[in-house]
Amino acid sequence: MEPLRPLVTVIVPNYNHARFLPLCLQAIKEQTYSPMEIVVVDDHSTDESVRIAESMGVNVIRTPANGGAAVARNTGAAWASGDILFFVDSDVALAPDAVAVGVALLEKDPNLGAACGIEDPEPLIRSTRVEDYRALQHHYWSIASEGEVSFLWSAMFAIRAAVFAEVGPFNPRLRHTEEVDYGHRLSRRHTVLITSAIHGRMGHDRELGTLLRKLFHRGRLRVPLYARRRRFAQGYETASRAWGSVAALLAVAALPVPLVFGPVAAAVPALLLAASLACDAGMYRFVFSRRCPLFGVFFAGVHFLVNLVIIAGVAAGAAQWFLSGRFRGIYDAAAPAALPAGG
Repeated sequence: MEPLRPLVTVIVPNYNHARFLPLCLQAIKEQTYSPMEIVVVDDHSTDESVRIAESMGVNVIRTPANGGAAVARNTGAAWASGDILFFVDSDVALAPDAVAVGVALLEKDPNLGAACGIEDPEPLIRSTRVEDYRALQHHYWSIASEGEVSFLWSAMFAIRAAVFAEVGPFNPRLRHTEEVDYGHRLSRRHTVLITSAIHGRMGHDRELGTLLRKLFHRGRLRVPLYARRRRFAQGYETASRAWGSVAALLAVAALPVPLVFGPVAAAVPALLLAASLACDAGMYRFVFSRRCPLFGVFFAGVHFLVNLVIIAGVAAGAAQWFLSGRFRGIYDAAAPAALPAGG
């Protein structure tokens, strides 16, 4: 007689993702794994998300106010009855075997705290070149980090319910960096794995301004945590990429140099630009191998701007860290309990 398989609760935090939600839920319904239950936690959306989810026959919990992804995930975990929780963002369409692979990885290694997936290099819905940029950039940075990490890829990951209860909920005080904080807490007790064996297509920001604002705040809000740890997270964020952002800033700062020292001095900003590109040379080789040279140039230009925004966010965070004790302590307080099931 085949042993009973653990019940999996698939938790879908959602805020105004009516564009992606049908694809996300259909992909969950087509998973090869069973038994499984699905809950969408709608974080006070103002679009058609709730109607779409209910029309597809899934359980929907609505939060009383928009509290952020951390609150939505905690609410879903409080509702869940599964032995394993599989969190998937509402802009992700999982590969058919994603849940099955996540369960198998957790069952194979009792020390594994979470098994995180990697999004495909193509966006879930393509409408702008910015989406193409972000899909390729995020995929490469993720795939280059494959293995054990100290960072949680929260877009799709499997975790035992018992481990989630042990580590505690996501900190609902945090936005933009709740997964960084959770990964830090989780990796102190358990192994965290990111693997391309779990994968799916992800929706990305269509507008450059939206993406840059998000990256600015993520850089700013990482400062208090990394200042305490005195090192970057293991994985996605590397010293080489940090130096790439610094070199990009210095390249811009050096633009007036030729005006003072003559045309020969134009080599200074050019060399700094080359250094910025060299810090993530593997990513550029990956992009140029997959796309035409014209798009590669567009990608490099956008990523140069992204590097500037990241370093600006870190600089703003550093200034705020020196000036504000409250900012220095945003990761200190224990995460409050999750919301009770149903709201």
